[in-house]
Amino acid sequence: MSLAVRDDELAELMDDPACDPVQLEATLRRFGTINRLVSGWGRTYRTWLRPHLAALGRPARVLDIGSGGGDLVVRLAAAARRDGLEVAWTGIDPDPRAHAVATARDEVPGVTFRRADAAALVGEDEAFDAVLSNHVLHHLGPALPAFADESLALSRGIVLHSDIERSRLAYGLYAVGVTPFAPGTFLRTDGLRSIRRSYTRAELAAALHDGGSDAWSVVAPAPFRVLAVGRGRA
Repeated sequence: MSLAVRDDELAELMDDPACDPVQLEATLRRFGTINRLVSGWGRTYRTWLRPHLAALGRPARVLDIGSGGGDLVVRLAAAARRDGLEVAWTGIDPDPRAHAVATARDEVPGVTFRRADAAALVGEDEAFDAVLSNHVLHHLGPALPAFADESLALSRGIVLHSDIERSRLAYGLYAVGVTPFAPGTFLRTDGLRSIRRSYTRAELAAALHDGGSDAWSVVAPAPFRVLAVGRGRA
């Protein structure tokens, strides 16, 4: 097995419609812990999202595309409340299984979940002050340019797409570190497959700039992370 080349033909267990529903639900619920440990969203919020929302000087709307079980939306909503920001948060995911987990959460003020994808919201002429995603880009393959374009179309402000950066060190550390959290879930198998499917910073920049687009910059906000930062056009 080589990590020198992105393996976009790998399938993750949780993407199988016939996967074990109990393990899938456990995986989605445990993502909250894993994301706190590895996703780098605390720094991304403080560096990019919070300053943008605070500068608006008014209530804001934020969209999380591919929100899964909803842990990131809930976490960011809590951070914004602590900072005195008035924000309406929407998490969308087309997978009915993920949507069921998200909507089974205790109700959180200002947070709404919809079973939908970005294309549907573009068709509704929706617009948000910020659009974000977490661990979505490595799933997309040839659909990445369309997804990136839809996210720009939905935002009248910042766009933030955060994902894993593929490396041998990331793979090795995750293989060991996830072990205590993995029983009864797909976290170990799918997490390692996600790393193998993920982009390096240079690869992601090339994919987003394919066709001459200059709407994106790609940075490394934390170890083993890539962040595509764009400016919306809604």
